[in-house]
Amino acid sequence: MFWEKKLAHWVADIRTKANIPARVILWDGQQHDFGTFSAPQVTLHVKGASALPYLLEPSLDNLGEAYVKGKIDIEGKLSDIIDIGYALAKNTVTASSGKLARVRRYFNHSKASDKKAIEYHYDVSNEFYQLWLDSNMVYSCAYFEDGTEDLATAQLKKIDHILTKIDLQPGQTLLDIGCGWGALVLRAAQKFGARCVGVTLSENQFALANERVKAAGLQDQIEIRLQDYRDLTGEFDRITSVGMFEHVGRKNLPAYFTKVRELLKEDGVAMNHGITSSDFDSGETALGGGEFIDKYVFPDGELPHISLALQALQQGGLEAFDVENLRRHYAHTLNHWARNFENAATQAREHVSEEKFRIWRVYLAGCAYAFENDDVAIYQIVCRRAGRRAETLPWSRRYMYDQRRAPLGV
Repeated sequence: MFWEKKLAHWVADIRTKANIPARVILWDGQQHDFGTFSAPQVTLHVKGASALPYLLEPSLDNLGEAYVKGKIDIEGKLSDIIDIGYALAKNTVTASSGKLARVRRYFNHSKASDKKAIEYHYDVSNEFYQLWLDSNMVYSCAYFEDGTEDLATAQLKKIDHILTKIDLQPGQTLLDIGCGWGALVLRAAQKFGARCVGVTLSENQFALANERVKAAGLQDQIEIRLQDYRDLTGEFDRITSVGMFEHVGRKNLPAYFTKVRELLKEDGVAMNHGITSSDFDSGETALGGGEFIDKYVFPDGELPHISLALQALQQGGLEAFDVENLRRHYAHTLNHWARNFENAATQAREHVSEEKFRIWRVYLAGCAYAFENDDVAIYQIVCRRAGRRAETLPWSRRYMYDQRRAPLGV
């Protein structure tokens, strides 16, 4: 009875402040509306009293955990569910509870822990990811040149945008740090004529990327390695890192960029494509979202503010000469992924547990909201070794959009 009364007072308080089109139905049939709308857009079915503490402190972490653990079921359109979740958090949560998690992540980036974190996220199953990614299995922000492209086209445009940005030339060597399932190195070899090395810590990605390289007949041009970037040696004309530096850890960013510099030839060009925090102190993602992602999606992931990323890059001996914000593109990409995931829900449940299914469902849709509303951002930073003469820099960005480059392949 205590919890039910407390819930009723809490709902009444939110209804007064926000008038949210949502309803809570308790396990005994009692129901409470958060708004005065005739029909709620979202209904939260509370399975038992153990769910109430989560609802009464509805950070994104608590709401996400209650859903993932099956303590509540949610009825409604997914985009409405995410909107309601953010509205409840904004009208209730007063401070982040993730300080201890930040401290733990700060000290937890050993080679062993990083490999374990990558395996947790990426070694779910290749078939699971194939259900909702594009046909090339590109698991990073796409590039919608005019906003009307389908996902597969936008992902190829993203790869071409990156490879054109770094001015990749036939015969040059390219290192891709965190190569995923190999889409970028395959494109670099096929269209741009490069000789490529891709590294990953995921066994599943390593196996499928090698299969794809062999199927394309590109074994002489592409080598896929199961290797930590910190163990790499040699020098490369070009280096790309797409969706990887989020796993490095903020305190390790200068060392990460120092390693990139060591691997880059004197006249080489590198590009870092990564998610950043919108908090200028590089704090947690708002309203408990960071804690949920750390716990259930990307263990030990840390997002720096763009200013910290640029500072660390300079500390690592690199000079940034082009920075592009692709936040709108990632919001659109995630909306594509979330729709694909919903459409493939039955098949997805065949590959993962119900808990994993729920994790990815709210994660994809929640991230789309976060990018749309500037809770997080994503930047591509093109850089080179610091200290080189100004005359070696391009005059303009025109070459990045030159459509006259003749493709060598498809």
